[in-house]
Amino acid sequence: MKRNYKLAISYDGTRFFGWERQPGKDMTIQGKLESVFSKMVGMTEGEHVDVIGCGRTDAGVHARGMIANVVLDTDMTEEEIMTYANTYLPEDISVNDVKVCSDRFHARYNALGKTYRYTCWYGLSKPVFDRKYVTVLPQKPDVKRMEDAAQYLIGTHDFKSFCGNTKMKKSTVRNVDNIKIEESGNYIRFYFHGNGFLQNMVRILTGTLLEVGYGNIEPLEMKGILEACDRQKAGPTARPEGLCMMKVDY
Repeated sequence: MKRNYKLAISYDGTRFFGWERQPGKDMTIQGKLESVFSKMVGMTEGEHVDVIGCGRTDAGVHARGMIANVVLDTDMTEEEIMTYANTYLPEDISVNDVKVCSDRFHARYNALGKTYRYTCWYGLSKPVFDRKYVTVLPQKPDVKRMEDAAQYLIGTHDFKSFCGNTKMKKSTVRNVDNIKIEESGNYIRFYFHGNGFLQNMVRILTGTLLEVGYGNIEPLEMKGILEACDRQKAGPTARPEGLCMMKVDY
C-alpha cells in the first residue's frame, strides 16, 4: 500500500556533503536515505524514492530534529520501516520515528518554524570529545555586546546581507522571533528560532555576532548591516561543525 510517512531523523554531518542529494556525490544524507528506502520497496537500479526534508543543511552541519516525508509502497509497519532503515543506514544517521501521515503533508512547505543551535568553545585546553560538534574560538567574546546586537536582528527583516547565495532571486525576507545566547563553563551556545532561514544564514549571523563580541563591529551597526542588503557588510560565515538543527515546528 502506498502511503506518506513522516520521519524524524538525526545525523552527524561530519562526513557528509550536506543534506541535499548531489550528482556524483554519494555522501549526502538525503541520498543515503533514498538509497535505503528504494531498496526496501524493491525499486530497480536507476529509480529512487524521493525523501523530502524540511530544509537543507550544509556540509558538516548536524541535526537532532530533522523532519522529512517520503511516500513508500509497502505493507511493512511503521516499526518495521524504522528497524529496516536503521539496520542499513550508516552509523551516523538515525531514523528516530516513523508515522503514517496525511497525503498532503509536506515536510518543507508545512513547517512553521525551526530552531538551530550554534555551539562555541573557548579555553586553553581543547574540547577533545566535542571537537566535531563545536567551533573553537581564539578568545572569549563579550556576550553582553552580542546580546545587544542580536536585538536588532529580531523581527521580520530582509536578511539578504546574511545570505550565502548572493545570486538568490527569491525573497530574502524572513522572521527571526528569538535569539538566545547562553554561557555554560567554556561553552557559548547561540539559539535561533524563526519561520525559515536562508542559505548559510545562521552561520553568517553567528559569525557577525562573534565579530561584535570581539569588538570589531559595534552592536548598533547591526541595523545598518541589515538595511544594506549586502553580504559584504556582514561578518564571516562561521564554521559548519558548530551548527545543529534542533527542532521543527508544525
